[in-house]
Amino acid sequence: MSSNTVIHRIVRPAVRVIAPTGITPNAITTMRLFSGIAAAVALGLDAGTWQAIGAGIFLFSMLLDRADGELARSTGQTSPAGHRYDLLSDCLSNVIAFIGIGVGQMEAIGNTGPVLGTVAGIAIGAIFWQLHILRIGTLRGWEPVPGIVIDPDDMLALVPVFIWVGVAVPMLWAAAIITPLAALYLAVAGTRQQRA
Repeated sequence: MSSNTVIHRIVRPAVRVIAPTGITPNAITTMRLFSGIAAAVALGLDAGTWQAIGAGIFLFSMLLDRADGELARSTGQTSPAGHRYDLLSDCLSNVIAFIGIGVGQMEAIGNTGPVLGTVAGIAIGAIFWQLHILRIGTLRGWEPVPGIVIDPDDMLALVPVFIWVGVAVPMLWAAAIITPLAALYLAVAGTRQQRA
């Protein structure tokens, strides 16, 4: 995945400000993890106000996800352990966010909500596992104009938007169908690539 996506560019000015303060990339990753957990809890409380608040926290958490790597690269603090911690925090935050969305939508769609959220969350975890642990397949960014890259991971920034405009249930259905199919495709394509 690229380190020069739209979201990286958004957080870069803030990272420049905090770089001289001594805040470490792992501290930012820890903030990402805690804000991801807070987002999941808020998303799961209801399909109204709390889910809207959770969506905002989730978006903030995504910005922290990009900021930790930006800070590590700009201050020469990259490390394999830090990278693993970052990946684990990102994966867990994204998985539990979808579970939270599903739980929060129980008023609207009953027990189907948690099932859809869990299916989407597990599939997100599977994709992370395939890409970062098994190292099968790749996800490439899209460059709509030169110098502007949008990673597939950046598409998660649309999740809060969908919640705020009131289409959380269709988004949840789409995530529960498309994400497992993407994980399956990645597994098949990646395995074929490794054999070739």
